[in-house]
Amino acid sequence: MKTLKEAATEFLSQRRIAVAGVSATHVDAANGIYRRMRELKYEVFAVNPNADQVEGDRCYHSLAEIPGGVDGVVVVTHPTVAASVVADCAALHIPRVWIHRSIGGGSLSAEAVATCERAGIGYLAGGCPMMFMEPVDGFHKCMRAVFGWTGRLPDGSGYEFPAAPATH
Repeated sequence: MKTLKEAATEFLSQRRIAVAGVSATHVDAANGIYRRMRELKYEVFAVNPNADQVEGDRCYHSLAEIPGGVDGVVVVTHPTVAASVVADCAALHIPRVWIHRSIGGGSLSAEAVATCERAGIGYLAGGCPMMFMEPVDGFHKCMRAVFGWTGRLPDGSGYEFPAAPATH
């Protein structure tokens, strides 16, 4: 079983990442993750079926619209939508998913996790990629510590999956 650090490092070593749930009308966690990944030179793709542009970039209405596919998806949607995003990942053979969870429930849902497990998708069920993107800002360092103390960080166990070929 991978540790959380190992799983987070492997997920973040991918370069083509989609962030599902970004918003064109308000700034939220998805936009923050998207912006930080862009700053760190990831080839990052904004996904929202109701937006054409986010953060000055093209926004894709679905994962299927992204040319060349992606290596992983950060799901930062309402929990009722997360399972359908994961189902799209399965249909597109996207091997990695990070289901965001912050102070509240975040995007995490039992259905999204079960969909990952059925499809053989490696997943991180909780936490935030910004807790592991170096250099980690003070807020996310603190959140990682608090979540660790309170048992709210994923353990990395869902990140075991057969090696999958790159999607592009």
